[in-house]
Amino acid sequence: MTDGTVAIIGGEVRHRAVATLVAAFIADPVERWLYPSSFEYLAHFGRFIESFAGRAFEVGTAWSAADLSAVALWLPPGTAPDEDAVARVLSETVAPKKQADTFATLEQMADAHPTSPHWYLALIGVDSQFRGLGLGARLIEAGLRTVDADQLPAYLETPNPKAIPLYQRYGFTVAGQSQAGSCPPLTSMIRAAR
Repeated sequence: MTDGTVAIIGGEVRHRAVATLVAAFIADPVERWLYPSSFEYLAHFGRFIESFAGRAFEVGTAWSAADLSAVALWLPPGTAPDEDAVARVLSETVAPKKQADTFATLEQMADAHPTSPHWYLALIGVDSQFRGLGLGARLIEAGLRTVDADQLPAYLETPNPKAIPLYQRYGFTVAGQSQAGSCPPLTSMIRAAR
């Protein structure tokens, strides 16, 4: 996809796209619960991104705006996170005392995930120095044009309660919440096919 402001992320800059997402999520509740120290977060969250949404790079649905200042990783119908890689990364990098809550939350997320064909907005983030410029909105709008062309629903989870009104402006509605133990909640949202 290229519309002048949104472009497909090529493999040669994949690492920069992951770095943008790491920067964008640095203050989000779930991510910082998983990795409370800056060292842990910076050392491990990029690996999680790759395991959870890296397939978007492989299938050509990793999109950026403003020269990688904002990144969206959409997983098209039939594409899912690499569950084995996600489990491996979390087992190796999350403190043992948090793993039961982590995996229970992931299980809830999996149970809530639609089983019919849909587009999944796995991750979207804007580097903090570029927030407020509409870059995230451009990525959402561009992605939803593709979703609507397929006449399919779109689905996402957000760890940030402040993001819910943004997604609601684009037609997403709250579908549920995943949360176990001390892990902060993740809100799941769905947008009906158009």
